[in-house]
Amino acid sequence: MEWIMLLLAAVCEVTWAVAMKYAQGFTRLVPSLITVVGYILSAVFLAAALKKLPLGTAYAMWTGFGIVGTTVLGLVLFHEHLSPAQMGCVALIVAGITGLKLLA
Repeated sequence: MEWIMLLLAAVCEVTWAVAMKYAQGFTRLVPSLITVVGYILSAVFLAAALKKLPLGTAYAMWTGFGIVGTTVLGLVLFHEHLSPAQMGCVALIVAGITGLKLLA
């Protein structure tokens, strides 16, 4: 169950980050509200996951999921671009997340 909580925390992390982009400096109400709610839910789910998971593992995976998720959505939703070096770094993050899960 703690892994599901961590995954939910990561989904909320990505949600609030993307909503913040849409909020345009908190000048748009609905995306601003989604940002705040997503941020709170992300912390709540992370706290629940931390009841059983080691702090270092859970936090690294949470931030890693956030980095990968926001990177992918930045490419898809905002037409951002990654250099080959940046793509390699994201691949290393994915490898790190995978390693943490397999070795946890």
